[in-house]
Amino acid sequence: MKFFSEISFMKQKLMTKVIYSLIPLILASVYFFGWRSLVLLIWVSALGIIVEWLFQRKSSKKVSQAVLVTSILYTLTLPPSTPFWVAGLGIIFGIIFGKEVFGGFGRNVFNPALVARAFVYVCFPKYLTLQWSSASNSLLGGFGVYLTEPIDVLSHSTPMLIFRESGAMASYFDLLWGNVSGSLGETSGILIIISAVYLIYTKTASFETIIGMTVGFTGLSSILHFSGISQVPNPLFGILSGGFLFGAVFMATDPISSPRTKEGRWIYGVIIGIVAVIIRGFALFAGGVMFAILIGNTFAPIIDESVKHYKKYKKNRERRVAHG
Repeated sequence: MKFFSEISFMKQKLMTKVIYSLIPLILASVYFFGWRSLVLLIWVSALGIIVEWLFQRKSSKKVSQAVLVTSILYTLTLPPSTPFWVAGLGIIFGIIFGKEVFGGFGRNVFNPALVARAFVYVCFPKYLTLQWSSASNSLLGGFGVYLTEPIDVLSHSTPMLIFRESGAMASYFDLLWGNVSGSLGETSGILIIISAVYLIYTKTASFETIIGMTVGFTGLSSILHFSGISQVPNPLFGILSGGFLFGAVFMATDPISSPRTKEGRWIYGVIIGIVAVIIRGFALFAGGVMFAILIGNTFAPIIDESVKHYKKYKKNRERRVAHG
């Protein structure tokens, strides 16, 4: 207790609003998958705070609230039964190599939560792709159990994996409500949409990025699906499954790793949406959104510079025309 009393937080209004928006998803993760979701969240958050504190204490700086947001977002992308040691290694890697190596808060190139998720996805695929838990549909839901029943047959697991295996699609009601297997915070489409409305209304999340990503995804999905490409589902199913909504609302809109310019955010969103469709349909990864956003992070600075250069060129051209 004395150790944690030495940790002080830097208050960030933007991050506080994100935390508020995540509370319904945290409660939903417990309802659908059991109390282990909350225990895992507390474990990951504690480790994330400790890692950042170890870096900040040398310069007497406070721990940012952003590290708590990173820890929550990362945890909500994990399957319910993810081993504690795997989840712990992920957040340690994500904070160090996704944030601190770039100089700490405000200087990271990539979204730290996605860096953590990509690390465990690549290093421990068994726990991230093969071991899922069923979603509870009882009155009390997961509030009466520690962890819901495991799914033994992969073809009966998450909506995207089921579609890849058999072409069958979960009902849209289940996808909206969240009564499907999947990562802790990615199953309930309606709660994520409500969170998106709140974040956009409070100017916390970028409207341009979310809509741009949806347009890019819907556009290419429609072209490929209605052209007869069987591995690409219809756009609505694609948007409501595989963590697309969660990624669009909470991950792609990270203000540090996304473009600063308004036009840049539109372009950035469209690129992520298009890349997500390509990875989902033609690569080994059933989700694809995680890697699509990391690719988008890579191009964010270039997009901003290109937009600024074009604006400057356009302004100079208009000036020359005005002066004959």
